[in-house]
Amino acid sequence: MSKTLEELALLVQGTKIIGDSSTLITGIEHDSRKITAGNLFVCMEGAHVDGHNFINSAVEKGAVAILTTHENINLPKNISALVVPDMLKTLAIIVPYFYDFPAKKMRVIGITGTNGKTTTTYLIREILIRAGFKVGLIGTIQMMIGEEIFPVHNTTPNVMDLQKTFAEMLSKNVDYVVMEVSSHAIAENRIAGIDFNVAVFTNLTQDHLDYHKTLENYRDTKAKLFARAKDFVVVNVDDAAGAVMLQNASCQKITYSIEKNSDFRAENVDVHAGGTSFNVGNLNLNLHLTGKFNVYNALSAVGVARAENISTDTIKAALEAFKSVSGRFERVYAEIPFTVIVDYAHTPDGVKNVIETARQIVKNKIITVFGCGGDRDNTKRPIMGRLAAELSDIVIATSDNPRSEDPEKILAEIEFGIKEKIGGKQYECIPDRKAAIFRAIEIAQAGDIVLILGKGHENYQILRDKTIHFDDKEVALEAIRSL
Repeated sequence: MSKTLEELALLVQGTKIIGDSSTLITGIEHDSRKITAGNLFVCMEGAHVDGHNFINSAVEKGAVAILTTHENINLPKNISALVVPDMLKTLAIIVPYFYDFPAKKMRVIGITGTNGKTTTTYLIREILIRAGFKVGLIGTIQMMIGEEIFPVHNTTPNVMDLQKTFAEMLSKNVDYVVMEVSSHAIAENRIAGIDFNVAVFTNLTQDHLDYHKTLENYRDTKAKLFARAKDFVVVNVDDAAGAVMLQNASCQKITYSIEKNSDFRAENVDVHAGGTSFNVGNLNLNLHLTGKFNVYNALSAVGVARAENISTDTIKAALEAFKSVSGRFERVYAEIPFTVIVDYAHTPDGVKNVIETARQIVKNKIITVFGCGGDRDNTKRPIMGRLAAELSDIVIATSDNPRSEDPEKILAEIEFGIKEKIGGKQYECIPDRKAAIFRAIEIAQAGDIVLILGKGHENYQILRDKTIHFDDKEVALEAIRSL
């Protein structure tokens, strides 16, 4: 797969080539460490790193040209440059073209929403595999091509990594790609060049307001995905934002719900410790997944599967065989008289859903351990504190990924909300996350549920000056062994 520098330049107005326009490009890469012979090195300028500082390193590894917005630049000998007016807009145009638009040759299902994206992608993947298809998955936890697993760094990768991934999936005969689509990815057009055959909306609650500023902006960004859907949209109409998603869609519309009338409405919902059962029309489902929120996730998967003409027998077999997703209401198994559950809940609605689900199955008290991420929307911190205090019996506030912020400052903002609702119930603020988890395990009694929220599948913690290994499940087991 290769294109000349001139071919790429002709795609974008206002470009200028410095050097040889016939330079043959064999790949497009923004990480100088990953450059191979013949690559075009993209000089990205971020808040902390400027790609221009790595031009020589990229050339040493085999880069033959660079992509830049700087016209006056000192180039190494025999290296060409494509100078463009806008980096992100240029990448959105040239990268899909370079890879020959691989997403157009597979069926693509995109899932967006504040909560439920990850579980929904895995449920859809399970159904499609059961139906005999080879499936690629792109999400928060990992990327998969068939059964091969690859690590990820963002919910939705940048346009270069994403198009390269689609090209690799196509080369490995993938039929369907099921992917989480974050609001950041939509706003920054990382999904350029992708035709979404089906777009799915799970829900919309407060998150990422540090980026989008208002909930309306956040909602409207999500809605852009539905304007690009080609064949179907599958929308949760119990969520008020669902109407906006439907308004933006110009293809066939499928709705799902528990409360309102819809195409796929769950009835006779029974949530219990071992899972959940409900009916959708004449389809009776008994899931291993528990919680009302997982009923919604399953309904969205049913809607997608029926849009893709997959039989109800296949849907039932796949959903009922599905066990769990890492870090999503995941039980930590140990011989103890209480239950420990780890969940990724890091938004007000996520915290509310998880604690309410635990309340339906707990025999004694709920002990909730949670924090809030640094350098992110700080307005949700007191809200999450209020919810944890109102719905739990004991609250232990701690650190999540504090990043560059002072953990004590984050805790103070959480505690402000806790104090509004805690009443006479017990609460503690413990900045050290390991100490907080140990404390929760120490005070847990028979029949209690210890909820460890916020990080879920993550096996790291981002501090001010470093990132350390940290896995809530591992720490919980260590705490249990110390009893």
